[in-house]
Amino acid sequence: MSDTPRKPGYNPALDGLRGIAVLGVWLFHLHPPLLPGGFLGVDAFFVLSGFLITSLITREIFEKNQFSFARFYARRIRRLLPAVVVVALVTFVGL
Repeated sequence: MSDTPRKPGYNPALDGLRGIAVLGVWLFHLHPPLLPGGFLGVDAFFVLSGFLITSLITREIFEKNQFSFARFYARRIRRLLPAVVVVALVTFVGL
């Protein structure tokens, strides 16, 4: 093993853990006795998301010596808005 510090990057295992957390919440809402304590998935999801967002912010600060909340939120909106629109449309059509 190398003694040089590893540059943090994308780690698909963390996305997998967030997926498991979401699945736990979904199963809990589907049938609570099926997964008692499924609400813990909410905590796990938010902790992992907070870690990942903080990693993005610190990486940008270290690489560019600056950080812009406007650029950060613009990237989040571009990434999340398509999914939000699809969910809203499916929900309204399903009502």
